[in-house]
Amino acid sequence: MTAIVSTLQIEQLSVSYTMARTQQRLVALQGVSFSVDSGEFVAIVGPSGCGKSTLLRLVAGLLSADDGEIAFRGWASPPKRRLVFQDHALFPWMTVINNVAFGLEMDGISVELRRARAFSLLDTMGLADFAEYYPHELSGGMRQRAAIIRAFVTEPDILLMDEPLRALDAQMRLVIQEELISLWSRQKPMVIYVTHDIEEALLLADRVLVMSGLPGRIQEQVHSPFDRPRDLTGRGYSQLGELKWHIWNLLEREVRQQLRPAVR
Repeated sequence: MTAIVSTLQIEQLSVSYTMARTQQRLVALQGVSFSVDSGEFVAIVGPSGCGKSTLLRLVAGLLSADDGEIAFRGWASPPKRRLVFQDHALFPWMTVINNVAFGLEMDGISVELRRARAFSLLDTMGLADFAEYYPHELSGGMRQRAAIIRAFVTEPDILLMDEPLRALDAQMRLVIQEELISLWSRQKPMVIYVTHDIEEALLLADRVLVMSGLPGRIQEQVHSPFDRPRDLTGRGYSQLGELKWHIWNLLEREVRQQLRPAVR
């Protein structure tokens, strides 16, 4: 028997805003269409302000589109979605374990069970010794790891990640990238991962969606050719440089256009 694949289907999605200062309409997304299958890891890259974060919030159900459709096909009920932000967004008055367990609390899981599940995942990711610490007592990398664990502990169907590693140094990024892929490999949620780092997108994702500048559209999708498990340092992948250059060529003109007003 062939397994039914659950799919996120986005068709001709368009969103615009009224600018508070000028009262002009700004078209953020226009005619965006793509699909993602359950268990797939898809990255999105594009110029700053092209609507990447808006797209995640639409899928999360936090915003409504002006036109188009977001459909969840193959799920018996609406899929569980979790959003991970650039900032860790941990509650400062809660300990790490209570932060991690918060989503389970919202799902109605008992105190004992949610703390046990949270502690188990913290232990797996090397943070068990810090379970009773508060966020301000952790390093930036540890706080972001806790935020990622908080998303995974609820076993979401769809995980939406908005540049979650942007503020970290290169060494810490690599460590957390490896932990992220380890968690994803175990649970296999659908992941949509926004990043400005083209290499990160190619090494983490199955596919990379390349967006245009405003209004945001999908210019092209690039399939990552690298087998899993992957070496996230990128060493030994002869195609990596060529693929990075190809994606940069798609983005370069629009990135440079964004810079022009600042250098007049």
